[in-house]
Amino acid sequence: MDRKKQFNIGYFIFAMLMLGLFQMWMAWRDVAQLSYTDMMHMVDEGKVASVTITETTIQGRFKQPEDGKSYFVSARVAPETAAAFEKAGVEVTGGSDSNWLTTILSWVLPALIFLGVWMFVFRGFAERQGMGGLINIGKSKAKVYVERNIGVTFDDVAGVDEAKLELQEIVSFLKDKDKYGRLGATIPKGILLVGPPGTGKTLMARAVAGEAGVPFFSISGSEFVEMFVGVGAARVRDLFQQARQTAPCIIFIDELDALGRARSPFAGYGGGDEKEQTLNQLLSELDGFDPRVGIVLLAATNRPEILDPALTRAGRFDRQVVLDRPDRKGREAILKVHIRKVRVAPGLNVGDIAGITPGFSGADLANLVNEAAIFATRRNAEEVTLDDFTNAVERIVAGAERRGRLLKPQERERVAYHEMGHALVASALTKTDPVHKVSIIPRSIGALGYTLQRPTEDRFLITASELNERMMALLAGRAAEEIVYGEVSTGAADDLAKATDVARQSVTRFGMNAAVGQAVLEEEKQQWLGDGSRLRPRDYSEATAREVDLAVRGMIADAYAAAKELLEARIADLRAGAALLLERETITPADFAPLQRAEPAESGGIEAPASAAGQRRRA
Repeated sequence: MDRKKQFNIGYFIFAMLMLGLFQMWMAWRDVAQLSYTDMMHMVDEGKVASVTITETTIQGRFKQPEDGKSYFVSARVAPETAAAFEKAGVEVTGGSDSNWLTTILSWVLPALIFLGVWMFVFRGFAERQGMGGLINIGKSKAKVYVERNIGVTFDDVAGVDEAKLELQEIVSFLKDKDKYGRLGATIPKGILLVGPPGTGKTLMARAVAGEAGVPFFSISGSEFVEMFVGVGAARVRDLFQQARQTAPCIIFIDELDALGRARSPFAGYGGGDEKEQTLNQLLSELDGFDPRVGIVLLAATNRPEILDPALTRAGRFDRQVVLDRPDRKGREAILKVHIRKVRVAPGLNVGDIAGITPGFSGADLANLVNEAAIFATRRNAEEVTLDDFTNAVERIVAGAERRGRLLKPQERERVAYHEMGHALVASALTKTDPVHKVSIIPRSIGALGYTLQRPTEDRFLITASELNERMMALLAGRAAEEIVYGEVSTGAADDLAKATDVARQSVTRFGMNAAVGQAVLEEEKQQWLGDGSRLRPRDYSEATAREVDLAVRGMIADAYAAAKELLEARIADLRAGAALLLERETITPADFAPLQRAEPAESGGIEAPASAAGQRRRA
């Protein structure tokens, strides 16, 4: 139990005991305790003014105070019994089955039980619901970190040199405010860290505080909004009040989109009013505080497109710092940071690992290093080698191996031809990614086999011919099945879905089809989250929609025919490769010469599997 709660309970018990003792003392001082016999003698002598008879006691008042006491109390006794004793000259004194201890417990114990129920039941429920007690209802839940507890600097953040350069100004301002005020410049009030999940936005904010050596207020956007109206706004005020008292400092709001979502005209319905009040209070605080006092507001989000425009305008969040997925150089720098925590083999080239991980974020790379260490531990090795990192990449991209899944010989053979079709077409084309590995070992993601391809360099633009060759490589497995067996299976469903998506985007987004024309018919989905609904409804006619469908269907048919023609010309390699794959289960271009690229593209080193084309199990 919290020490503060222990003190509160102790004070309560002490106060109750003192109150009980005071009441007993007052009763002893003002009320005379009489025996039944003495009381009856005083009645006979006419000294009693009035009495009150209860079931167990007789309480009365003297006509004149006796020994300084105006009241008396005596235990009630049955009259016939008392008369018999009085006749014999025996003094009668009433009594009670209870004592002072039971009397105290009779009213102290219920109070203690009520207190316990309130402490452990009601208070816990109130805190979970955001009440936290009537006094602390508006208190901020921000966690304050000082420099010795942060332990993170810019040396611990790699792969985002441009972002560190922009944030270095913040550190300089917090350390030397007079330098910026000399020419009249002011530091931005708010800085918004934008980027996909796992790129190190939170880590970067902590690094800024660690470099500057100032207190760090960290709170999630969702912690402001509670079930009671006005609680969120109160917490915003409390947070900034704490920051003003601690300045210079940094306030960091993680997942700002939970708090700063764009306001809606229907916000008053369905509980949106509380979020609006909280956002309005945040806007008010941003306008009200002076950045010269040394308060810097940092926020992070991976959904900048849904933030309220009033929040991102100049004068509030003045600057946006983008933390995107790192390039090869950035991945190498990030890996050097994480590899320091594990024991690696001497001479391990970090550049080779960076080459096999295109598209990985900082969090993905941290997970990769951990998975590689687990692989090395599993085989009782003393060091982590490049093979462990390669296995870890395959584990992350394709899933874990499921050797316990037994396929029928016919199914296993079909999977081998399917994957060899992917590999042969990909290796024969010049604009696709080279083949890295082919396997027919089932994986946990549902793939019965997979073909890993590795980019030769980081790409930012893709041409129309490259997209066409990508569709050919995707449909090659389906074409191989038709050539060998005369029919296709459900295992090519995932490949067909990916090829259809490439064809549709080529027509509707990139304008790469002459029949449909150079027009964007579908807007790009959310940049970093993906799988979001279109931002606007379809605004083209049914005739155009038919042209789009025909164009997509034609592109897929042409790519499929080209892949089938290429495989028919290399039917011998297809059968030989499938046989070797059935024998070894996993092969590389070094094991089968036809998989080697005839004209290798210029490369900056080894690159990682960017895609896995394989046969998936379909119910």
